Amino acid sequence: MSEGPWFYCLRHNTVEPREGCAERHRLGPYETREEAEHALASVAERNEELDAEDREWDER
Repeated sequence: MSEGPWFYCLRHNTVEPREGCAERHRLGPYETREEAEHALASVAERNEELDAEDREWDER
């Protein structure tokens, strides 16, 4: 198995090594393949946290 960094390709919905698609089509880099496999979940979680912070800010 090749070493990282790993990327999640938004065009192909798959994990790729550095030699994959162009940067504009992917998320990362991630240190491990497993982290890259969960990229979309990580983005969704981060967005939820940021949305909650925005709501909190708006309520001030």
